[in-house]
Amino acid sequence: MVGRVERVAAGVMARKQMRRVEHAKWEEKWRKGSPLELMKSSMEGRVSSLVGLKYERMMASPFGYFRGAVPVMAYDLSLLPRTALTTQLCGDAHVLNLGAYAGPDGRLLFDINDFDETMEGPFEWDVKRMATSLVLAGREAGEKRLHCWEATRVFLEQYRTTMWELARIPVLGVARYQVRRLRDVAPVDGILRMAERATPLHTLEALTELVGPAGKKGSGKGMAGKGVAGKSVARRFKTVKPVLTSVTGVVRQQVLDSLALYGESLEPQRRRMLAQYVPVDVAFKVVGTGSVGLRDYVIYLQGNGAGDPLFLQVKEEVQSAYVPCLGGARKKEHQGRRVVEGERAMQVQSDPFLGWTTLDGREYLVRQLNDHKATIMPQDLKATGLLEYAGVCGELLARGHARAGECAMVAGYIGTSERFDEAVGRFAAAYADQTEKDWEGLVKAKRRKAAKNS
Repeated sequence: MVGRVERVAAGVMARKQMRRVEHAKWEEKWRKGSPLELMKSSMEGRVSSLVGLKYERMMASPFGYFRGAVPVMAYDLSLLPRTALTTQLCGDAHVLNLGAYAGPDGRLLFDINDFDETMEGPFEWDVKRMATSLVLAGREAGEKRLHCWEATRVFLEQYRTTMWELARIPVLGVARYQVRRLRDVAPVDGILRMAERATPLHTLEALTELVGPAGKKGSGKGMAGKGVAGKSVARRFKTVKPVLTSVTGVVRQQVLDSLALYGESLEPQRRRMLAQYVPVDVAFKVVGTGSVGLRDYVIYLQGNGAGDPLFLQVKEEVQSAYVPCLGGARKKEHQGRRVVEGERAMQVQSDPFLGWTTLDGREYLVRQLNDHKATIMPQDLKATGLLEYAGVCGELLARGHARAGECAMVAGYIGTSERFDEAVGRFAAAYADQTEKDWEGLVKAKRRKAAKNS
């Protein structure tokens, strides 16, 4: 058995394979493919009527583009030297993919909470993506470049010091490690306060409407028909095109039938809880930026009456954008299960209703929708708030990597000096500039196309 000292030493030796200063490298000339073509290829199989909406959201800002362009960054990272130090990657590590949610015991948690692109890969790929996101989010909030550079320095220093702390404590200590200072960090405290108000009853009011007699919107006097279990219902999902639309007929029944397979993916005690809820309505919902165009359904269920709603999200998952960049085709795996297992590996506690299913030959993740969930807004990442939040990003990403990978070897590799920090910081600034250039290219291309079609 290899001890901690030997693992740290192995990490130090890994510098011979890739020196820390090499992490600063980025040159656009290394690209052989066009970002626009990479994005076009990634749209294959998506709902064609929603592809335009995805591009629209990406065109909103360079940071919006960055959120939707994981395939581009995955390709670009594959062009660079890389370490052999692998861990479970979040895959889409950026500042808006940290957030609050309710844990199994009802307490509010704050952690990385989006794992659509998760898979095993070089630890530094997550680090570089998160660092770049801090630069872009800071710029979007109106911060000067020097302040954005300082934010990446804080993030990287916290990542390094946390990784060393976790390398020195017992293995069970790593599994149980808690970030205790979250309420003292103003942006995070604000997120947790928002999450306190994001209850299932709040979601009920936001996403559904009362239905009066004969199926008309109204006061709720009388019922509008029968639920899927034959029970009268007084609420249904609103229609807010194109982001929320009713699902009927065969597709509705397929979504509901998929709950049986989903239940098998849950722990036995969770299955018993799920069995006490009755489905009431189903809708199609557009979410996020990177996921726009993938199939996403929401199910409204009731437990002990109308005051006990549960909302489940049934979200299509496809192969991670990193698969072509890390050795080509992978063995066949259920993509929903891939996301669930990656999430459970990196989080201290996960959504108790986290599971997977298959629907019409496509693979899905299932989780609670909006159960005490909240996240930061880019405009809130200003001044000291950006620096404070950067530190939390570093601590949480290090914890996730340590839980799912080899923290002693990573700690040995990055060392105790600022050499790794400085290199990744330079990369983040350069890649943020590249992202802004790519965003401008997308905007110009779409405007030319619109002008040609007008």
